[in-house]
Amino acid sequence: MVKVLIVDGYIDEPASLGVPPYISPLVRATFGAAKDAGAEVALVNIDQLRASGAMPKADVTVLLGGCAVPGRYLRGMPASDREVLQLASRASGTRVLGGPATLEERMKGTGLFELIADRDPAASLFDLLETGKSDDRWRSLEEWNRWLLLGADSVLDRPDYPQPLIAEVETYRGCVRYRSGGCSFCVEPLKGKPLHREPEQIVEEVRRLRELGVVNFRLGAQTCIVSYKSFEDDSDSPTPNPEAIETLLRGIASLKPQVLHLDNANPAVIADHPNESKAVIESMVRHCTSGNVLALGMESADPVVADANNLNATAGQVMEAVRMINSLGRERGPTGLPKLLPGLNFIVGLDGETRNTLELNLEFLRQVRSEGLWLRRINIRQVMPIRRSFDGGATHSQFIHFKETVREEIDHPMLREMLPIGTLLKDVYMELGEGKRTFGRQIGTYPLLIGFNYALKLRRFVDAKVVDWGRRSATAIQYPLDLNSCPLAALESLPMVGRKRAMRILRYRPYANLDQLQIALDEPGLASKLEQYISFS
Repeated sequence: MVKVLIVDGYIDEPASLGVPPYISPLVRATFGAAKDAGAEVALVNIDQLRASGAMPKADVTVLLGGCAVPGRYLRGMPASDREVLQLASRASGTRVLGGPATLEERMKGTGLFELIADRDPAASLFDLLETGKSDDRWRSLEEWNRWLLLGADSVLDRPDYPQPLIAEVETYRGCVRYRSGGCSFCVEPLKGKPLHREPEQIVEEVRRLRELGVVNFRLGAQTCIVSYKSFEDDSDSPTPNPEAIETLLRGIASLKPQVLHLDNANPAVIADHPNESKAVIESMVRHCTSGNVLALGMESADPVVADANNLNATAGQVMEAVRMINSLGRERGPTGLPKLLPGLNFIVGLDGETRNTLELNLEFLRQVRSEGLWLRRINIRQVMPIRRSFDGGATHSQFIHFKETVREEIDHPMLREMLPIGTLLKDVYMELGEGKRTFGRQIGTYPLLIGFNYALKLRRFVDAKVVDWGRRSATAIQYPLDLNSCPLAALESLPMVGRKRAMRILRYRPYANLDQLQIALDEPGLASKLEQYISFS
């Protein structure tokens, strides 16, 4: 039996996340394709190889790597191009490269790979195993669904399994704007006309993953979730299909996931088709879990840049989408965050850009603030020259200044409004300790970073209450805070306490009730104000 080794280098693409705690559907499909071809298949990730230093032997080694949209990562770090090449030099058997790394020209000139799967490594691997040769093709719809079911048990080899693992789920591939070439920087239009999976097929995949113990899901691998099963695939702004999206989300929700979140949406579709989009967003609010984010591809508020780069939407269309999502999804949900909010993506460095472009972006965000609207996430990045080079007009210092201004003037005050002191955030997963500080996040799409000014045990869930804010993060204390056992730093973090009062609380421990705390503080009313944060267990 042929032995296949799949190396997960943590893919990060515009329409799909694979960096921990996510597992990419491409990894699962490639795993399933190898099984379908009758191979003995093993899966390792880049962190395991970094730790062991040993590359397992195999007849075929598939390296999945590359970041089309690199970001900041709290734990898992995607494999760099250098690491991918180093792994290839140590790999045994036939070496196959897949993922965004195939877009790097230097990968193709090394001679390290017998096969570079530019389109679909799952289909290329299957053909290689079946026939000994491979055409560069996309998988068929039937193969797509079969391989994802066969590859579902690859989650069992993931370090984050079962928590805080998030299974990224594909709804379709391609882009409705494929005829016009789509946005200048994006690779999704290169996949051609959208090919949609049926709701029943997606629900079947989620059901299989639930049987295996996966509880967190994100429908993230598509250019626009609002356009799923839309009625005109040849239109740049197709009419949404509310019935299909309702069927899909209701079916997944019936399987009772702990997290069901979404990702990308085209704001032009929402603005151009308000009635259908309203029905779609209502389904999202009804069936998905709170803390959900619809990331809107705005990229630039400058009409010159929008025209030069064939961008999705005008600033006016984006504003209409932001208003609609706020009106329908802003209610606070069980996790402590609003049920559904928009996110915005800005890209600096596109063609046609001038210094005035960044001012127009700021003016747009200031209008959002002036209307009292909320954005859960503002993503600002420099363009990646994947499809071609760009001739942006802003300097690096101007980019940094724009980003810092947004964080100070927009992000921070918006976060203070969204999460007032005392807000209860449920199920925060403790991920990272740095000195005497601990950082955690709720599981979900674009989760908020939550810091604790004292050490907490990692790899577990806690509830927390907000006590302060950073520019894009919240500071919290565990809830309820056990007054009789918590460290001094936790006492200091309590609102209205500080170091002097914290020392006084510490000195008179233990406490049996609020009256004893009031006596120790000797400040009228202070103990009752702390009651919402503490316990005496």
